[in-house]
Amino acid sequence: MSQDLMATVSQGQQRRSALSPWLLIVLGQIALTIGFFGLWEIAIRAGWLPVYLYGQPSGIARKFLDLLADGTLVQSTLVTGLESLVGFVIGCSLGSAAGLALWLTPRFALILRPFIVAINGLPKIALAPLIIVWFGIGIESKIAIAAIITFIVSLMTAFSGAQEVDQDLIRLMRSLGASQRQTFAKIVAPATMPWIISGLRLNVGFALIGAVVGEYIAAKSGLGYLVYYAGTLYDLNAVWVGLFALMLLALVLDYGITLLERRLSW
Repeated sequence: MSQDLMATVSQGQQRRSALSPWLLIVLGQIALTIGFFGLWEIAIRAGWLPVYLYGQPSGIARKFLDLLADGTLVQSTLVTGLESLVGFVIGCSLGSAAGLALWLTPRFALILRPFIVAINGLPKIALAPLIIVWFGIGIESKIAIAAIITFIVSLMTAFSGAQEVDQDLIRLMRSLGASQRQTFAKIVAPATMPWIISGLRLNVGFALIGAVVGEYIAAKSGLGYLVYYAGTLYDLNAVWVGLFALMLLALVLDYGITLLERRLSW
């Protein structure tokens, strides 16, 4: 009985020791957030910063509740979230597949290299007016912009990762009689996965950029439209609400990638 009690106590101590670093991190993040907004509020109330240029945390909170109550914030967040997510999935999936496929066709990769470099150097946002003309002002154009931006990043990340695979392992597989496709499936694709995951994390921001820029140019809903319209009215509190909602979307997407990474590592 005493052994069972000691084992239980030992397990409890292990759990507490495991939770302590995580709890300290969370408390630090909460303290940093409260301190930031507290100093901001003090600076506004003391007159150190003009409220018409920087907004005010208490005013942002009131505007958040107003936009939440009338459904504007929820509807705008869902629209931008859907545009970003669909564009992200399409662009990252096709881009990663294309980047890996280029490893299988090295001569074709050399042919495409200057075109890939040129497209990568082109500010993809410059394509937004064309895409709006082709796809209209609906959700399709925002998805297309997000997909195009994330596609090229995923392609280059996956191809670069495939090029960095240990050549000794590849030569070993070939010496054992493995075909190029078998080498790709057993060595190249698994070794490139960390690069692809890194590309996914980069593309979270790019997908949101694509959706928001599309909403800036032509839209009737979405967080980008909310921020742009509030800015024209000099309603900085509403602008901050939209920006914080975009940050929350980025955190949600990044957490989804973390879950995917954990699943792939099992």
